[in-house]
Amino acid sequence: MIKNFFAFVLELLKIVVISLIIIIPVRYFLIQPFYVKGASMEPNFYDHEYLIIDEISYRFNEPARGDIIVFRYPKDPQEYFIKRVIGLPGESVQIKDGKVYIFNQSNPDGLVLAEDYLSSGLKTYGLNEDKVDLNNGEYYVLGDNRNQSKDSRYFGAVNRSFIIGRVMFRGWPFNRVTVFGTPEYDILVN
Repeated sequence: MIKNFFAFVLELLKIVVISLIIIIPVRYFLIQPFYVKGASMEPNFYDHEYLIIDEISYRFNEPARGDIIVFRYPKDPQEYFIKRVIGLPGESVQIKDGKVYIFNQSNPDGLVLAEDYLSSGLKTYGLNEDKVDLNNGEYYVLGDNRNQSKDSRYFGAVNRSFIIGRVMFRGWPFNRVTVFGTPEYDILVN
């Protein structure tokens, strides 16, 4: 009887140790849970939604325009924000007349960003109409709910070192479960 009890406890310990060996690296190096707080990404992400963040992709690839990312807030790295990548390193971003313009080597005169993910009729306004030049490793991010978003218009570009990962999966609520990939379309238009 005692021998069976110790065999059971030993087997239970093995399962716990093996589980921790698998779970801890996955949790800290591959994926991470994230809980949405606030209205800055509505209607695409609502308050209290539960997301899984892919932390591994950006170890091999750079964030792309349109990616939905989670990053540490530059003014308080203890806080996490979720926003959409708009401007890439080496580009310039200008918000003018309710639209976002992207200037880069392919488009030196600038092109309007086509933002089908925004609510119909939503305009983007900045604090001023100056162009923002992005240095190497800097990204311009905006919330999808532009009127309720604290984003690069307020705190500036986000350095690559602050980016945790991209949104991979929405797991809660169940009626909004979604798997997210990288955008497969060109969102610059004439």
